[in-house]
Amino acid sequence: MSDERTERLQSLSIDRSEPDARGGVPLLAVIAMVVVALVIGAGGAWVFAGGMRDTAEPTLREASAAPAAASPTPGSGEPAAAAPTSAPTPRASGLVASGYVTARRQATVSAEITGRISAVLIEEGDLVEPGEVVARLDDERARLDLRLLEAQLESVRRRVDSTQARLVEAEAALRRTERLVESGFASPAALDTDRARLDSLTADLQAGRADVLATRVRIESQADFVDRHVVRAPFGGVVIAKNAQVGEILSPASAGGGFTRTGVATLVDMDSLELEVDVNENQIQRVQPGQSVEAVLDAYPDWRIPARVEAIIPTADRARATIQVRVALEERDARILPDMAARVTFRED
Repeated sequence: MSDERTERLQSLSIDRSEPDARGGVPLLAVIAMVVVALVIGAGGAWVFAGGMRDTAEPTLREASAAPAAASPTPGSGEPAAAAPTSAPTPRASGLVASGYVTARRQATVSAEITGRISAVLIEEGDLVEPGEVVARLDDERARLDLRLLEAQLESVRRRVDSTQARLVEAEAALRRTERLVESGFASPAALDTDRARLDSLTADLQAGRADVLATRVRIESQADFVDRHVVRAPFGGVVIAKNAQVGEILSPASAGGGFTRTGVATLVDMDSLELEVDVNENQIQRVQPGQSVEAVLDAYPDWRIPARVEAIIPTADRARATIQVRVALEERDARILPDMAARVTFRED
């Protein structure tokens, strides 16, 4: 019985030395074949996807570059018209140069005397008229001196009136003495005394009148000095800078610093704005006085301002090898401001 059970158990065991009954292919070979098949399949899918992308990209580019057109109305039988496009205005041809906006009339408004500022009546951007008061200096001491001179004038006038009255009296006394001398009741010495007194009073009267004239001139001078405490605009324009404040010392002869100012405000005549352009020496022969010019401000690149050559400055800049050209603007506008950068084209057509 034990031999029979042993034989049955041996029949159930697997013999590793014999080939597989399913085909004789080892397991490792099957795994290798599966890996190779997966790699080949992934490569084919990548190539197929790249080809589809290359085919789709030109189509998208063509679709984005094509102009948009309206869809035709069903039944109309006419294609939709394309949207009109505005063609840009051609720019002028010729020599191109750069420059800046400058003002022919620009001044720092100041007083002719030194004094403390008591009032400033302007601000940046204000429009002032010729002779308009822009600031005042403290003139209290100057007005006191003016009142003193006016009092002195009144005193001199009173003295002249007194001398005039005494002169009239001396003339009458001289006439009486002359009659007395003729009748023998007075001596010639008395007549000489009355004549000398009359001459002295006449000289005093002339001196008094001269003092009146001198005092009047001094009053006019002091009144002018008082008026110089008022700072006025020399011409009409726009205030572009306020340089001083109330309480500071204004002195036209000072170099500035601290509380000392040399000017109250900077005034620009906007009607005198023009362009100053630097042209290379080797191109100056292409510029002539009166030549038509097209100017474009950097701040407004689409605005073309008509202009003309006003003058060519007869000197050259040795360091930059340029010659300055003044260009007059033929169009006035509030947008044009001093020191703006500009490009000009000297027309040659």
